[in-house]
Amino acid sequence: MKKNKRVKLKGRLKIYTQTSLYLGVLLLLVDIGIYFLDVRAGLLLSGFLLLYFLLVLLLMFYNRPVIINELVSFATQYGQIQKTLLRDMIVPYALLDEDARIIWYNTAFQNAIHCEKGFKKSITYVFPAINKDRLPVGDQEAQVEISFEERDYMAHITRVSLQGIVEDSDIMEEGNYDGCLYALYLYDETALKIALRENDAQSLAVGLIYLDNYEEALVSVEEVRRSLLTALIDRKVNKYVSAFDGICQKIEKDKYLVILKKRAVMQMQEQRFELLEDVKTVNIGNEMAVTISIGVGLGGLVYAQNIEFARTAIDLALGRGGDQAVVKSPDRLTYYGGKSQQVEKNTRVKARVKAHALREIITSKDHVLIMGHSRADMDSFGAAIGIYRIARTLERKAQIVLNDVNTSLQPIVDLFKNNPEYENDMFLTSAQALEIADPNTVLVVVDVNKPVITECPELLKICKSIVVLDHHRAGADIVENAVLSYVETYASSACEMVSEIMQYVSDNMRMKTEEADAMYAGMVVDTNNFVATTGVRTFEAAAFLRRNGADVTRVRKLFREDAAEYRAKADAVRQAEIYRNAYAISVCTSHEIASPTVVAAQAANELLDIRGVKASFVMTDFMGKIYISARSIDEVNVQVIMERMGGGGHLNIAGCQMENTTLQDAIDQLKKTLDKMIEEGEIS
Repeated sequence: MKKNKRVKLKGRLKIYTQTSLYLGVLLLLVDIGIYFLDVRAGLLLSGFLLLYFLLVLLLMFYNRPVIINELVSFATQYGQIQKTLLRDMIVPYALLDEDARIIWYNTAFQNAIHCEKGFKKSITYVFPAINKDRLPVGDQEAQVEISFEERDYMAHITRVSLQGIVEDSDIMEEGNYDGCLYALYLYDETALKIALRENDAQSLAVGLIYLDNYEEALVSVEEVRRSLLTALIDRKVNKYVSAFDGICQKIEKDKYLVILKKRAVMQMQEQRFELLEDVKTVNIGNEMAVTISIGVGLGGLVYAQNIEFARTAIDLALGRGGDQAVVKSPDRLTYYGGKSQQVEKNTRVKARVKAHALREIITSKDHVLIMGHSRADMDSFGAAIGIYRIARTLERKAQIVLNDVNTSLQPIVDLFKNNPEYENDMFLTSAQALEIADPNTVLVVVDVNKPVITECPELLKICKSIVVLDHHRAGADIVENAVLSYVETYASSACEMVSEIMQYVSDNMRMKTEEADAMYAGMVVDTNNFVATTGVRTFEAAAFLRRNGADVTRVRKLFREDAAEYRAKADAVRQAEIYRNAYAISVCTSHEIASPTVVAAQAANELLDIRGVKASFVMTDFMGKIYISARSIDEVNVQVIMERMGGGGHLNIAGCQMENTTLQDAIDQLKKTLDKMIEEGEIS
């Protein structure tokens, strides 16, 4: 009771309890006025006032503890009601301390996580996605999507400061205390997520199916049976699409338009597009197996965007050599298949058309800049020399962008530097090229179609007229807005492609011996002395270069290595590990050799001569990066392996660069990639 007496009221409640005293003061003033009128009446009223004040003070003294007790009782009952409401609230709710440990939770939360009474563990133990780093700071609020026991929740976390409580506390000392609690609410979004996923699965997807070698396959069949071959292919394609409740319409003799649900595309992806292999079984005496390319677009905001995605996907599939499926959505590209080497086309019609287009583009400009990929090799440099000769024949100023020159390339570069028959500014650095590039410049990119690994990616943004000539399979990141793109994955090298173009650009084409040697050397390197990815047109291109002065003996001398490089290559071959009895993995030292990446590529080629090796991978640590050279003969597509690791390349020749890692970590990552791809059936 004594404690209650010390409690002081304030505000309207204080005014209400003291109203009687205020009225008594008013009566006192009235009594004073009455004294001026009649003293006896004033005395009578004074007696009444004395009794009034006595009763008011007595009642205030008696009722005040009762009021305080009632207020305390009400507050207690109110707090109990609030606690009951929180405990029985249907939304799962919990309080966390500063260390994200659960200190209180309601019944709904207990039922949601199926915990026993008194559960006081960290919230991270229950929901790994919620940790101290995800908790809000200051007045911020945090939202975290979590899944628990096949239920999807949106966790809403609010920070509750304890500063005000400390200031009003009788037991905690005031100071710069910034402690807090965290209020956690769980909103069940399972039904919403299911509805969204179902709606997404029902969305429209558009596909395009092209026959890669329709004309070639028909030629290999007798004329009376050609209609049967076409009918069997149509049946395979239509039956496959119909099995997924899709619509298939033939739009040209070798092209199909497909309409599907997104769910059907996901099922096709799970089965890795079985149609790719199924259509190859069509055989009525045709010497050449039919292969197809599939491009699928999905996830677009409108139907028109999906068809654009499908066109982009089919272009990528064809550009990568065909016999594969590409699925494109707004944020990713996925590749399937691509195990077959694209069949070389004997006709040169395409080369002639591209040559005439290149001539028109070059003659429409006054200046030609040529660049290959960074850390240029023989093929990149040889192709650049070929384009240089084309531009000079068409009487246009031409310069080659070349930054670093490795030791293996240096001898052939020296044939042109300080040569009186060539301009002193024939070669430019990236900085020099950026200074002279203008709208009247055409940029020719050779032996690469990935912008980030060109000699000078900034040039692609400055030059409006861009030409791309490459023999590598296209990836997700390609040179965009090229006025002319000539990508032939069946070509052995960029030098082969440029050699063919040179024969159609001008009748006055005359090469110098240095130029013919450079291009011939590029073909020798990329074909590994004409034993890999060579066809009829490869040897025809080599013959053209030989007729123009290329000398085998001079080229061979250009390839001679110094003793340190030879020892490094031999050591890489010696210490190779044969992983899973099929994949040779080794490391090439970068000490005492100027171009370890070139030596690593040579070692990878050497490892293919080991019986049973399907693919080889040689790594080297150079200039803070891990370079991987990948090679194969015909059983494994090393491009898709390197793409998994952030690189790319060709069916038989590929590579990648890795930053912020060690050689051992790179080897471990390669092995995990191989294991996963073998498990998925991507490689064998």
